[in-house]
Amino acid sequence: MQKRFALFFGAFGLIAASSAAPSPEAHISDAQIAHIAYTAGAIDVEAGRQALTKSKNPTVRAFAEEMVRDHQAVNNQALALVKKLGVTPEDNPTSAALTKQAAAEHQTLASLDGAAFDHAYVANEVAYHRTVNGALKNMLIPGAHNGELKSLLQTGLTLFSEHQAHAEHLAVDLK
Repeated sequence: MQKRFALFFGAFGLIAASSAAPSPEAHISDAQIAHIAYTAGAIDVEAGRQALTKSKNPTVRAFAEEMVRDHQAVNNQALALVKKLGVTPEDNPTSAALTKQAAAEHQTLASLDGAAFDHAYVANEVAYHRTVNGALKNMLIPGAHNGELKSLLQTGLTLFSEHQAHAEHLAVDLK
């Protein structure tokens, strides 16, 4: 499972590492940042929906409901912002890699049931939030030029840091 996490988060890791020493070639536009952030949120909404169809654990289900609600709300705010700004989110290699890896993880989780699913889903949520929060903090927020986009990303980081802590506590409780 750790191998899958490493593959899944490689796209964020590579970009976050490149943001430590930004170069003109590594510039990422606000339209690309918006697409990456939206994609990351949509991936977690889908993971939460999958958990709601598979898990019978009330605590896991409550967590999944929170992920769906919160990530969908932030994505709705992001869509309203890009519409207001007249920006079209731009697909890019990072958002494409995230989508591809999320599909693979979705399939893996689909093959699990019961406690095995619950453990894998929560472990994935811990790793996913840790990685997304790192990318927000180290790449997306510093790279955003528009103040409103930067503010929305900062709000997201605060909320998603809470999600990470919640997932970490849940992982301990499931052991």
